Amino acid sequence: MSTTQSERLRELLEPLVSSQGLDLEEVEVDSVGRKRVLRVVVDSDEGADLDAIADVSRALSAKLDETDAMGEGEYTLEVGTPGAERELKEHRHYVRATDRLVKFQLAEDGELVARVLTVDDAGVDVEVPGVKGRKPTAKRLAFEDIAKARVQVEFSRKNKNEENAEEA
Repeated sequence: MSTTQSERLRELLEPLVSSQGLDLEEVEVDSVGRKRVLRVVVDSDEGADLDAIADVSRALSAKLDETDAMGEGEYTLEVGTPGAERELKEHRHYVRATDRLVKFQLAEDGELVARVLTVDDAGVDVEVPGVKGRKPTAKRLAFEDIAKARVQVEFSRKNKNEENAEEA
């Protein structure tokens, strides 16, 4: 049986979020003074646009209003997406990070920054950028060797269409 409010809220809200075609990533209740904030983080393989966020926010708000899951006091509902530098915790997070630059904290070998190429049930194939004119190298990381992983923001990366146009 669920013991924390966040777990009870997750059980209540997850089917509703799933029915909207999204994944429920996080549920967090914070108290700031007398105010409470319920933060709900959602995502999908295609990403969640503003319309999808608004739709799920309305649905969650209606569901919470018809239950006493948040108790009697006032609270603010915030619905959003994981953000650009999301931590990768589940298999689907790694799949969504395909072609993105990720900083891996390895269980035994320190850190590695590499681009995710493919993901399967056992691990991740990555491309380690070349240094000082050297070519990038491929590497295989098993999930059990990854202690932590976080997507990195890239400001100057060319997209595939620009790269293909230069090669032509």
